[in-house]
Amino acid sequence: MVGHRHFNGLKTAMLFGLLGAVVLGASWLLFGGDSSALTIGLVLALAMNGIAYWKSDSIALRAMRARPVSEAEQPELYAMVRELATAARQPMPRLYVSPTMAPNAFATGRNPANAAVCVTEGILQILDRRELRGVLGHELMHVYNRDILTSSVAAAMSSVITYLAYIAMFFGGGDRERGGGNPVSAMLMLILGPIAAGLVQMAISRTREYDADEDGARLTGDPLALASALRKLEAGTRQLPLPPERDLVSSSHLMIANPFRGGGVSQLFSTHPPMAERIARLEAMAGYPR
Repeated sequence: MVGHRHFNGLKTAMLFGLLGAVVLGASWLLFGGDSSALTIGLVLALAMNGIAYWKSDSIALRAMRARPVSEAEQPELYAMVRELATAARQPMPRLYVSPTMAPNAFATGRNPANAAVCVTEGILQILDRRELRGVLGHELMHVYNRDILTSSVAAAMSSVITYLAYIAMFFGGGDRERGGGNPVSAMLMLILGPIAAGLVQMAISRTREYDADEDGARLTGDPLALASALRKLEAGTRQLPLPPERDLVSSSHLMIANPFRGGGVSQLFSTHPPMAERIARLEAMAGYPR
């Protein structure tokens, strides 16, 4: 099985185009026709995010203090993942359990052959078998849809804007006679550029969450199970949020539910779509009366 073809794929491509336009616009505003700063920013961003891409599994698993589990320890978990991986005609991922009681789950790895699925002790306690299977289907589809690559590219492009602004602040905004930037534009870009790039990056993440919900529900054949799981996870993460530590924040976009407390304006900057909307879409897939 491969990911269902959605219009969301087109939306993601359009968002990447918008993010690329922000990068090029920032470069022109700050440096005019001088492309050297843009080149430096691209190289730095791609290098940093390339490392993050190749090491995404170990970084996220270490942040959650996860440990690998054997089939003897978690036979039911192995059985569910093996069934879903077989149905998708994909290799069996490595399985991990995080000791935190905050209920959550995530999948990581640059491709299906290097994938890892992690669940927390908390999620194992609050979900029944059917709901956990729905969550596992969602997480596996993130890997099968190559969402780790998508998020890595988005992060790299967003990072370029921040680097451009810092270069302009410390080394000047280019040659004014050639139409380069100035300290005022550099300051504005330093503040507004990363915000704009971050919003586009978050829009991409939200798009991929909707895709994984839909594709995961198709893989399991049970969209209402995932909808029920999301209800429990929303309540559970509010009661037991993760601490906003740096490593956890950088890995939070991988998790099926936003692991931190938040609301109001902070929702604008969340990489996760509203739970109510995700649940409504899943119920619509099942023909659930609204």
